[in-house]
Amino acid sequence: MRYARRHALVSTEDEEGIESAALSEGVGGLIAPGIDWPVAIAARVAARLGLPHPLDPETAALTVSKVRQRERFDAAEVPQPRWRLVSSAEENTELPCVVKPPDRQGQVAVTLVREPGELRHALEAALSASREGTALIEEWVDGPEVTVNAFSVEGRFRALTVTDRLTAEPPAFGVALAHAWPSTQAVEEAVDAAVHAATALGVREGPTYTQIRMGPDGPKVIELAARLGGGHDALLCEAALGIDLNALAIAAAFGRRVEIPPARPAGGACVAFLVPTPGRLRTVEGLEAAREVPGVLDVVTYRPPGWQFGPLLVGADRAGYVLVRGESRGDALSRAAAAADRIQFVVESR
Repeated sequence: MRYARRHALVSTEDEEGIESAALSEGVGGLIAPGIDWPVAIAARVAARLGLPHPLDPETAALTVSKVRQRERFDAAEVPQPRWRLVSSAEENTELPCVVKPPDRQGQVAVTLVREPGELRHALEAALSASREGTALIEEWVDGPEVTVNAFSVEGRFRALTVTDRLTAEPPAFGVALAHAWPSTQAVEEAVDAAVHAATALGVREGPTYTQIRMGPDGPKVIELAARLGGGHDALLCEAALGIDLNALAIAAAFGRRVEIPPARPAGGACVAFLVPTPGRLRTVEGLEAAREVPGVLDVVTYRPPGWQFGPLLVGADRAGYVLVRGESRGDALSRAAAAADRIQFVVESR
């Protein structure tokens, strides 16, 4: 809110409310960064109001539906995990597998199932969280995960930061603990898969965020989002390459001509997330000391005193982040760890 001259408290899923606010304020563009579902809402509202937008409503609808993505990827032969859609918890499937609702984000109700006894609970959680009462069962691709942050202009896909997505162990399956750049994986193969995915979905303009698992037989596209990454990926892009991805996305939302500037690469950079001890937050100590660590560009905490932290299960359970630039990827991660060690979330256990 601190960046806005005016603001309105409207749910990102309240399409009527967003359209009403856009009309009353006479806005020049709409952008939905960070989470998937509002991307389609922004595209539809922009189309109805005659506003410029990098995505048409049909393409936006494809990008926010994991099922429709999977269908389109199959048709275009995009490398992806085997998958099927189910509507019942009474299912048998090859293990290990990943179970998720097809229309949620933020790792909500996403479960890695390794044992037969875990499957029913995972399906019930996904079915309950789904807007449409369905669950997606995906082949488990055993391998490191990378993220391709890119920007397309007039159909030309420009990969920017390809990062290693360092994730937590179950039960916080899929929750990122850090995004580290540059990736140590096969970057060209990952980018080729992301290009294939964006082409299959018809994304020709604007930002994309593609999650890929580097499996034993090559990269597999987990999903593509036509938005900025929700893990402060735009800030990481600026730290790593000197390219303001936020500014590019805003320019596209206004319908302006987008020109991606030349990169000015650093040695390494990362966003490392802060994970608190469960309990009611009293205060946070050590923030200034963390900012004094060489290479630290920013330290941010999300929650005010009184917030009740639970165990780490989904992305929203994280407590903040450290943005760091270093001489190398490893150096950036080391500096982030040093900064995080200076931060203490003082909580009451009861």
